Amino acid sequence: MEIVYKRLQEGDIKSVVVASTGGYTAFKFARKMARETNLVIVSSQYEPFDPEKREELESMGCKMVRHSHILSGLDRSISRKFSGVSHGEFLSEALRCLFGCGMKVAIECTIMAADSDAIPVEKTIAVGGTGTERGRGADCAAVVWPAHSDNFFDCRVLEILAKPFRREAGKQERRGH
Repeated sequence: MEIVYKRLQEGDIKSVVVASTGGYTAFKFARKMARETNLVIVSSQYEPFDPEKREELESMGCKMVRHSHILSGLDRSISRKFSGVSHGEFLSEALRCLFGCGMKVAIECTIMAADSDAIPVEKTIAVGGTGTERGRGADCAAVVWPAHSDNFFDCRVLEILAKPFRREAGKQERRGH
């Protein structure tokens, strides 16, 4: 959060998109910067916010977006019914493998916010997190140029502000496979 806040103070970014499932991360960011920026909290239809929490966040100046996952929503239902992997699921897995789950979430939530008209298509800070057995939380942040889902390949990661160092390489990765 401090890294995001410091980058926001440079003055060339007007929106911050934060993924939050239960509200803990949303409230931390809201207390720190909701009055200074267009703070957009994104959750999916699978992770509905408690209505009281949503109302409180909105009263703090946050925009709330609840949206289908861009990289899995409809595609996943087709894959389950007919087997195989869809293009969206392939992109999702590629982002997870290359940059980690939190970065995939940050990028995906920014596209979800753009599709919901909560942010303009201009330089934005995107924040996502990783859920592991050791904990959950916002561990990734990037400055991105968002795109709408129908123009996914126009999305650009301009700066990586925070990303965990991945030490949990599996046996296949260690052997170079």
